[in-house]
Amino acid sequence: MSNVINKFKVTNRKKFSLKDHDTGYANGYKKADADLILKSLIEETFDLQTELYAANKYSLLIIFQAMDAAGKDSAIAHTLSGLNPQGCQVYSFKQPSTEDLEHDFLWRHYRSLPERGRIGIHNRSHYENVLVTKVHPELLLNEHLPNVNDVKAIDAKFWAKRYQSIRSFEEHLTGNGTVIIKFFLNVSKDEQKVRFLKRIANPKKNWKFSAADIDERGKWGDYMAAYEKAIQETSTKDSPWYIIPADKKWYTRIAISTIILETLKGLKLKYPVLPKEEKEKLDVAKVLLEKE
Repeated sequence: MSNVINKFKVTNRKKFSLKDHDTGYANGYKKADADLILKSLIEETFDLQTELYAANKYSLLIIFQAMDAAGKDSAIAHTLSGLNPQGCQVYSFKQPSTEDLEHDFLWRHYRSLPERGRIGIHNRSHYENVLVTKVHPELLLNEHLPNVNDVKAIDAKFWAKRYQSIRSFEEHLTGNGTVIIKFFLNVSKDEQKVRFLKRIANPKKNWKFSAADIDERGKWGDYMAAYEKAIQETSTKDSPWYIIPADKKWYTRIAISTIILETLKGLKLKYPVLPKEEKEKLDVAKVLLEKE
């Protein structure tokens, strides 16, 4: 299990490069065994989820970022399918609303954080503010930021401050009990093409495809550069990025589930121990119930 974490965790962000990560890697696993492996991982995670809730000390924030058709939705559905829905919160972030744009770029994400004892899943996240906006800097003009009156004002110093804001935001969260896992689902451009064609061919999936997807695909190189820079700037010891190979969806799910499970194990969770007085009350209640 630990080799999965060591394989995909970004530990040296200064030397990080997406080119060093194989999108089709499967760690020797076979697709035929995937369902049983995933089921076992989910069952273990379910037990730890209960302990997370009972301990009420930590929350877990899981962030999913990827290019279109990388499999974020299906990964979330499969890896979290066996957990207690009462202890999970899933947010999918679309384009910011007018209200969102009247606040700082982290506002709507802060409002969607999981409470203690819960698991929060952010399908896209505050990282869109250094990804989509990096490729389309004109979008930043909608934020009405001081001293940003045109695209020319969005320079290297601007991005450095925004990365710093993200690091500080995540440092604040982890210092207050929110454990953060950040997944980048690393799909190849060739595999994206295959999945796009399947969406077009399947009437039930036409709704998932937009002509704008082709325009964004044309900016693939810009997006890869934006992802690489964002990961280099924000993968820290307490808020690490994991680069998950996404060309084989079945293995993507195994890798994600393994990392979630191992992260929960690392918290060394325990059920609360009742004070002596409360334990004595339980003993009295037991006697009364047995007498009924």
